[in-house]
Amino acid sequence: MGTLGCSSILFSLILFSFFGFTISLGFSSSIHGDFLQCLSQPSQSAIPFYTPNSSNYSSILESRINNLRFQLSTTPKPTLIITPLQESHVQAAIICSRKHDIQIKVRSGGHDSEGLSYVSDVPFVIVDLSNLRSISIDVENSIAWVQSGATIGELYYRIAEKSPTLGFPAGVCPTVGVGGLFAGGGYGTLLRKYGLVADNVIDARIVDANGRILDKESMGKDMFWAIRGGGGSFGVVLSWKIRLVYVPPTVTVFTITKTLEQGATALVYRWQDVAHKLPQELFVRAVLTVVNANQKGEKTIQASFPSLYLGGVEELLLVMKQRFPELGLERKDCLEMSWIQSVLYFAELPVEKSPEVLLNRTQSKWYAKLKSDYVKEPISQIGLEGICKRLLEEKKPKLTFSPYGGRMSEISESEIPFPHRDGNIFNIQYLTIWKEEGIEASKKHISWIRNLHKYMTPYVSKSPRAAYLNYRDIDLGRSKNGTATYLQGKAWGSKYFKSNYERLVQVKSKVDPENFFRNEQSIPTITSS
Repeated sequence: MGTLGCSSILFSLILFSFFGFTISLGFSSSIHGDFLQCLSQPSQSAIPFYTPNSSNYSSILESRINNLRFQLSTTPKPTLIITPLQESHVQAAIICSRKHDIQIKVRSGGHDSEGLSYVSDVPFVIVDLSNLRSISIDVENSIAWVQSGATIGELYYRIAEKSPTLGFPAGVCPTVGVGGLFAGGGYGTLLRKYGLVADNVIDARIVDANGRILDKESMGKDMFWAIRGGGGSFGVVLSWKIRLVYVPPTVTVFTITKTLEQGATALVYRWQDVAHKLPQELFVRAVLTVVNANQKGEKTIQASFPSLYLGGVEELLLVMKQRFPELGLERKDCLEMSWIQSVLYFAELPVEKSPEVLLNRTQSKWYAKLKSDYVKEPISQIGLEGICKRLLEEKKPKLTFSPYGGRMSEISESEIPFPHRDGNIFNIQYLTIWKEEGIEASKKHISWIRNLHKYMTPYVSKSPRAAYLNYRDIDLGRSKNGTATYLQGKAWGSKYFKSNYERLVQVKSKVDPENFFRNEQSIPTITSS
């Protein structure tokens, strides 16, 4: 890799003016100048970009970073942030970066638990896709094209704007960017009925390492297979063609909550046997958090069961009475609403508000660490009690159990790179968030979640112990500058992709043999050093 800023040749101060503002660039390397000159070809419309000398550099950089762990003064910052306004701008960024041996990081929403889309251990530039966010809905054919810079909140809103009976099986957080979510698999409350986001992608437009824009036909079946759940190791996906799904005019939601003192542990134990066997139309999640037990400040564990049923309340009550009576669901616990209102409900937004709130791209910000697991056999009562004991040691922990079964068990492990299908009864997301600043605070909270993850070893999947790509976890292994060998990449690749890792390496070696698109946990080529 070329090193930015390492040359003794001074590049004079350059002023670029576009879109009504001027950016001051001070560089000390000829490679910087050559790169900027490449971006600024006369035949190319002006490409917006920002340097640390730009007045709005920090606000643009930080606007798409929701994990404050990667917003510290000591965190490596990009030399440039490129914000393409059209597809050709992405092509130019890739062509020029490759020509001048400059690493690029590509981000859409910024919900990146390890910051791999906007942090690097070598000098780099960011290609921020947030301006590429157009959404086109075809109600008659139940399809849509959505650009990678859109958020899923924007996508949900545009679908509901056109039809009350169309939806899409993506995530619950509306500010998550389409690009990263779709590339890693993506799931939400509709996964038991319709599978993952990536299961419902039917075409895409991608810029490859040569700067060409390819679609499903021109990229070939192997590359199209790889980009639907294999991460961003193969190119920059500009837009996705998706299959929209049917949702009834009326859906029903509820959330039952119980504390330890009210039998939460027994309910979660029972949930493990029931949730993945329920009708596909019913999604019942289990969430464990720490709450105040009394006014004295003593703490307890609360289990909540936020749920969505694709149908009316009477049908739901009948199903729950037959299949999960222990939860004690009553009509007063249920709310009937439209599907788009259920999106607000799961995003913890007021359901009486206009869905336009989904167009708000402002992200919550916190210090956080994520980990994940897959569970194939119910965790014992003793195991659950141990979890609760450890949760009480942390300030703001959250364990989310998302049930599988249904459509997820019907799709082959090799259909797309995401392999976690039949045999998995639920996924666990481990999350801890904190407000304290400083390295010591971060070490303390990260150590806690690592210890909890270690405790869970007997209760989760084995050989490999699987993990979900979109809950990135650098603890699984990392490479410097994305130059992992095949064996090094297997440390995380086998956990995210199981046996599909082998095919992903083959595809990577074919479509990006020089390993241009890389990060600390990307797919390596066969010959990567």
